[in-house]
Amino acid sequence: MNQLFIGALRVGIAAAILVGLFGQIVVIPTTAADEVDRFPPYEPFAVPYSVVAVVGVVCVQVALGATWMLLDMVSRDAIFTPRAFRWVDVIIGSSLVATLLALGVTGHLAVADIPSPYGDTMQAIGALGAAAGCVGLGAAFAMLVVVMRGLLRKATDLQTEIAEVV
Repeated sequence: MNQLFIGALRVGIAAAILVGLFGQIVVIPTTAADEVDRFPPYEPFAVPYSVVAVVGVVCVQVALGATWMLLDMVSRDAIFTPRAFRWVDVIIGSSLVATLLALGVTGHLAVADIPSPYGDTMQAIGALGAAAGCVGLGAAFAMLVVVMRGLLRKATDLQTEIAEVV
């Protein structure tokens, strides 16, 4: 793979990790505090939802770190080795954890009586729909990576066979 392309991907990964860190430290807590100031009945939900959001961002950062390691293996032409499976498994695991977090939020939003500052239920329905969408996207991503892991397994086996023949 082109080293310039790998370098550009690494810059993008580093930027995404830094943006996530900024979100964890500044954006998520500030937004939660602002929502509680704007509508005090949200106070019991601020900390739990903030923690879930921060852990969700951590899951994305872990997957990005594993992608960085896979890029390193690609640049060394060592991607078709058993070590690559560890990093792919990390990506699958982090996406499953994030999906389970979204599923928990979806379940909570479905059964909890969360007040709305506007007196209607459209905000709650929108949040429920967004959380359910995150569950669907997370599950689809995890399944896609599982399929890609199978392809990596097949390619690794074929490369091992060819190396034995040669």
